[in-house]
Amino acid sequence: MDAVRNEMDAVRIEQAAARPPERPVRHLERPAADAPHITGTTRLYAVLGDPVRQVRAPALLNPVFARLGQDAVLVPVEVGAAELPYVMRALTAVRNLDGLLVTVPHKQACHQLADSVTESAALSGSVNALRRRPDGGWEGANFDGEGFVRALRGAGHEPRGTTVCLAGAGGAGSAIAVALLRAGAHLTVWDADGPRASALAARLAPHFPDRITAAPGHLDARLAVNATPMGLRPEDPLPFNPAALAAGTTVADIIMKPRETALLRAAAEAGLPVLYGEPMLAEQIALYEEFFQLG
Repeated sequence: MDAVRNEMDAVRIEQAAARPPERPVRHLERPAADAPHITGTTRLYAVLGDPVRQVRAPALLNPVFARLGQDAVLVPVEVGAAELPYVMRALTAVRNLDGLLVTVPHKQACHQLADSVTESAALSGSVNALRRRPDGGWEGANFDGEGFVRALRGAGHEPRGTTVCLAGAGGAGSAIAVALLRAGAHLTVWDADGPRASALAARLAPHFPDRITAAPGHLDARLAVNATPMGLRPEDPLPFNPAALAAGTTVADIIMKPRETALLRAAAEAGLPVLYGEPMLAEQIALYEEFFQLG
């Protein structure tokens, strides 16, 4: 009997050893309290750019969706210039995509790809936001300029009558130029691409006579603005030399990340007042709420 019992125990041990180990019971993870609640009914928004690592819009707008009780989420989408038309065509077919934000370098290209644009966007030749039209197409607008002017005033700087030298005649620069001129500033614009600055000045001059000119480089002014991408990367050169500016000149940089760009650091070291980039976007939040009809 002992031999039989021992043999049966050996068989049980052998069978137990052959069985795969029991897997722990898996449970669905609950999302963190501050995580976006994404479901099958969530409406989508995207910010298009190249690169997108510097974009601040998702961190600012997703809390707005939550505050307003909107079942929506904004995500960054990195797309190169050559692929942009194809991506836009594909995004148009996404039925739960309600809006797009646009960052460098696509603001002027998206102006061309939009089905319609607002008056100010038509004047600047660029867009930084697109919303669905009833027919499924895209209506473009640009709030960079108004956001910049609001941030400027919020920091205690009234643009009316102010001389401004603006570096950059691209998508953001052109929108800022329009807004500053509408606010009563006197503007000189320059760009590494000289013909682009000249074309912007020529397009805006009939609307704002004697208040905008193009220049081959930076000129003295009470407000010096960088609206170029120079400063996004550590190896970028300065768009202009703050040490050569007149005492008391305010230096503004629209780049948001890094917050303290090399330009603003050099300006502060030269004893000049500086304006950071993020308030320009923060001032646009209410404009986006209205444009996308989020309220």
